[in-house]
Formats: sequence, structure tokens, C-alpha cells
Amino acid sequence: MKIRVFVSLKDGVLDPQGKAVGHALESLGFKGVGEVRVNRVVELDVPATDKAAAVKQGEDMARALLANEVIEDFSVEVAA
Repeated sequence: MKIRVFVSLKDGVLDPQGKAVGHALESLGFKGVGEVRVNRVVELDVPATDKAAAVKQGEDMARALLANEVIEDFSVEVAA
């Protein structure tokens, strides 16, 4: 079963990559762009038999490796 783990920085955590993208967009002529935050999506095929088990595996993987819970939030969804 395919799942997606979405990882993003928590509110209040500085996003230097987002700042760099924001400055680059402005230098390319895209004026008025507000705050830019860069997030990541990890797609995985997991050997689960139902959606709840797949989400649980994704959450376990996020806590173990994919997200730093001190500064990042994550969510898991089953891909359609």
C-alpha cells in the first residue's frame, strides 16, 4: 500500500531554505510573495493490509527517522 508522509517545520521555526526561495522569487520579478516555507513529502510502499495499519507504519517511520519532532510536524495519508 502506498502512503505519503508530509513533514513541515513547526510554526516559529526559522526556515532558511524558504527564505532563500523567497529571495530568489523576488529577484526573478515575483513581487509581493509572502512567507515561503519549504516542506517535504516522502512516498513509501508499505506491506500493510489495511489503511489504519499503513498509517500506523508511516507514523512509526516518521517518529523513528523521517521527522525531527522537536522542530517538525508530520502527517500521514494513504495514497489513492
